[in-house]
Order: sequence, then structure tokens, then C-alpha cells
Amino acid sequence: MKFIDQVEIEVEAGKGGDGIVAFRREKYVPAGGPSGGNGGRGGSIFFRATTRLQTLLDFKYARRFKADDGTRGGPNNCTGAAGKDLILEIPCGTMIYDAQTDELIADLVPPDETFLIVKGGKGGLGNQHFLSNSNRAPEYALPGLEGEIKQLRLELKLLAEVGIIGLPNAGKSTLISSLSSAKPKIADYPFTTLIPNLGVVRKPTGDGTVLADIPGLIEGASEGVGLGHDFLRHIERTRLLIHLVDINSVDPFHDYQIIQRELYAYGKGLHHRPQIIGLNKIDTIDEETQQDILAQFQAVTNDPIFLISAVAGSGCDRLLQAVWHQLDLMKEESTKEISFLESLNA
Repeated sequence: MKFIDQVEIEVEAGKGGDGIVAFRREKYVPAGGPSGGNGGRGGSIFFRATTRLQTLLDFKYARRFKADDGTRGGPNNCTGAAGKDLILEIPCGTMIYDAQTDELIADLVPPDETFLIVKGGKGGLGNQHFLSNSNRAPEYALPGLEGEIKQLRLELKLLAEVGIIGLPNAGKSTLISSLSSAKPKIADYPFTTLIPNLGVVRKPTGDGTVLADIPGLIEGASEGVGLGHDFLRHIERTRLLIHLVDINSVDPFHDYQIIQRELYAYGKGLHHRPQIIGLNKIDTIDEETQQDILAQFQAVTNDPIFLISAVAGSGCDRLLQAVWHQLDLMKEESTKEISFLESLNA
């Protein structure tokens, strides 16, 4: 399945049906009154979030969507049929922007959340609506109103609690395949991962934690260099980051600093996001070197640091336990904050 996370589309609601001019033609009624019915309303367009979709691929080639028009009114005071509403399904986590003003219109996250994006035009009034004591035979009606039209930009941000970040070839895809049932493409060259991969890791209790393997960031990613700029947005919704570092690189600590600078430059609070550091590929160097590099990291950060080998699975269980522990702590803090705010409003 091709991963598409940004598209621009046009949506147009249906036009309201026209009202009509008509008069009753009944036997024994010499002066039948006006009986032109109103037009039906135009169909509206809604967005609905769904868990069935993980990409905006459906909008890649079909860029224009229009709801049905209402039908014109009929004689005998019959109102025209309303246009059928159009419901467009999008993945949970999709943000809807006005493409012309860049204003955020809606952010649909919970499953089945629905949002009215353009409203159908009202139906026109038939001549029966204009009957009055001073106008017993109105010979005019109103046309239906046009439906709303909007140019939109849809942006998908993956819904994952944990994001795995790091330079290309740090072993992110290997780690997510080791921890979950995800089967990403893995090879020994940079930029193997061209799309984010999602994996679900289940606790013994049965609860699942969603992990996202974010494609390799490089220096300058926050300014649009390489692949990272396109995928930094997917980190925004994560609650916790696993920062994977290749311990066998020329300068592991410099690699770590590159990613930290990019998170800071991108903004939106990413550099404040809790992190767990995984020094990966320990199976490729001796233990003394491992400890020297570990000490270098411990001297500059209080974030939890683990020596792991995603290929061999060494240290991955301890890393995963730390992830679950951190998420539980964050959940407890969130619950306490909500309880405190509720007590203030009581």
C-alpha cells in the first residue's frame, strides 16, 4: 500500500433545488390558488475518521468531490427531494486545513468523529410561499442557493504513543520488527525506510502500545533536507520518543546531537518530548568501548539509556519495560491533572 500523508482537494456541496410557479387546477374550484413547491436542499459533505484507513491514498487521484443537488419543487405544494449527503472517510489523525488561508479547520482523531465541512445550499421557495392577502396569485419563485465550495489540504499525522527516531541505518526498522509484529523493509544501506512503519507491542495484560518507526532524519531535516522534513510531523502526536543511536558509527554522540538539534529547530515542543536512548548494535563492538560511550552520554543527559542489539534482541526487553513504565507514569500524571482541574470546577 502506498503511503500518502498530504493531499489537496476541492469539496463542493450540492445546490438547492429551485422553487416553482404553479397553480391548482381542480374541478369546481374556479380560482385555484398558488401551489408551487419549494426546492429541496443541496447535499452537504462530511468527513468521518475511521480506523480502516492508514493513508490518504483514496484522495491522491480523486481530487474533487461534489454532493448531489436538491431537486426542484413540484406542483400541489410538493417540496423537491433533498440532495444526498456525501461522507468522506479519512484516517484517524487527519488534520483539515483551508488550502487558501492555511487555517486549521478540524483535527479528527477519535474513530467515527464526524465533521461538516461544506453545507448544501437551501432550496428555493415556490410561489405558494408568497401567497398573501394583497397578492392572491404570485407568479414568481426563488432559485435554490449554491452550495459551499472549499479548497482543502489534508495532512495525516500518525497516531502512535511511541516514535522511534534516529539517523538512517541506526536500526529503527530492525527494532520495531523485533518488538512488534511489523515487517518493515530492512537492508544495510541508508534510507531503507521511505514511509513510516507502525507496530503494536502487547503487554502481558493484553493492552497494546503503538510504535511508529519514523524514516531517517538527517542534518537539515527541519529545513526540508532529505526525507525527515516530510515525516517530522508524525512525531508531534507521540507521547514518548525512542532515540536510537548506532554505537558503531564514527561518532555516536555527534549522531545523537544532530537529531537533537533537528528536533529543537523543528519546534512544536518536540525537543521537550520525553526520550529513552537506545545505543544499538552493541554486538559489533567490545564491552569496554560500550561502557566508554555510555559514560559519554550519561554525562550530558538524564534520559534513560540502554545498551541494546535490535538484531540479537539483547537489552530489548529492558528497553520495552522502560517504555511501558514511562507511559504509565505519564498516564498517572495526566489523570492527576484532570482530577485537579475537575476539583477546581466542582
